[in-house]
Amino acid sequence: MSRGTVDHAPVYPREIARRALELAASSLILVHNHPSGDTAPSRADIDMTREIIDTLIPFEIEAHDHLIAGTGGVTSFRTAGLI
Repeated sequence: MSRGTVDHAPVYPREIARRALELAASSLILVHNHPSGDTAPSRADIDMTREIIDTLIPFEIEAHDHLIAGTGGVTSFRTAGLI
C-alpha cells in the first residue's frame, strides 16, 4: 500500500482499514520487508501492528498475521507470539 525509504515506510492504520473495507475483507495479513535482511521486528513494527489491529476491531476485521521478509527469510508475528 505504500513505498518507503531505506529506513522508513509511512503506514496509516486508517488507510489500511479503508482499503480493507473497500475490498469487503473480513481479515488480512500484513507484510513488509526489511531491506537490511534482518527480519527481527523493531519496536516500531510491533507498536504499529498493535495500532493497526486496534483500528480494525470496530470493523470486525481480523489481522491474521504480520510477516517481515528479508534475506534471512520471513518472521511471523503470530508464530513469534506478538499477535
